[in-house]
Amino acid sequence: MKTTKYLSAYPAELQQKIQRLFEQNRVADYLRSQYPSVHSVATDGDLREYAMELKNQYMKKTAPLSKVVYDNKIHVVSNALGLHTYVSRVQGGKLKAKNELRVSSVFKRTPEPFLNMIVVHELAHLKEKEHNKAFYQLCRHMQPNYHQLEFDVRVYLTHLEDVGPVYEP
Repeated sequence: MKTTKYLSAYPAELQQKIQRLFEQNRVADYLRSQYPSVHSVATDGDLREYAMELKNQYMKKTAPLSKVVYDNKIHVVSNALGLHTYVSRVQGGKLKAKNELRVSSVFKRTPEPFLNMIVVHELAHLKEKEHNKAFYQLCRHMQPNYHQLEFDVRVYLTHLEDVGPVYEP
């Protein structure tokens, strides 16, 4: 198992616990017991609606999103699960800004809490650009179970890469 890739920031004892689950071929069972089914947010339009509902619930006063899409080009290997971009353009005499949110297409077939964690993370970047204390407070405000979900997503990604899919198509 390549725990160092996705789980290296976690304590050694936690990494060892996950390593034992991998050795016993029980990681997929663990994930399916915690998160039994995949979400139904299948299209870019569905994803936009999903992200906008969260944004409107928790971050009404932030800049609007011009684009929300699943992106096949985001490679989880580069430690990117989603991207937020802020594009500024000059149109006439005005400066126009566009916020875009892109989610790796790896998350099209995952449990809804995993998708939620990724979208919450990217939405938080609209307000807090850095991964600092304020950023994680905002993530926990939108998703109180944020840190557990982030850990489980990392376990899921390790399984996906080392063993294969957890949730069959």
